[in-house]
Amino acid sequence: MQTTILQKIFRILLGGFLILAGISHLSWARVEFTAQVPNWVPLSKDTVVLMSGVVEILLGSALTFVKKYRIQIGWIAAIFFILVFPGNMAQYTNRIDAFGLNTDLKRGIRLLFQPVLVVWALWSTGACKIWRK
Repeated sequence: MQTTILQKIFRILLGGFLILAGISHLSWARVEFTAQVPNWVPLSKDTVVLMSGVVEILLGSALTFVKKYRIQIGWIAAIFFILVFPGNMAQYTNRIDAFGLNTDLKRGIRLLFQPVLVVWALWSTGACKIWRK
């Protein structure tokens, strides 16, 4: 299944954002990401941040460079965005200031953006069309 030029551009943009986010998990924003890991997660917070950073780099690279499994990668990225949602919820409910999100309003707006990422991953890879069929 072919995707449009616009979908390809947005897929590559999403891949680039994921690669950048993953690198930030492993380096300059590691402490801020650690503060977002919910307390109920049974692993060390640093381990979760490092693992999610690696996953983001792999997903971003796959979205950008792997054409053969583009639709499957879109679904995996969408699921990943759903799985990290509890961390964003924890930041909101625990009123954790990180990444300039220092008010309930800003943290709430971020929560609303999470479904956009899910749809972005599915639409830009053509996975939405497959799902509708």
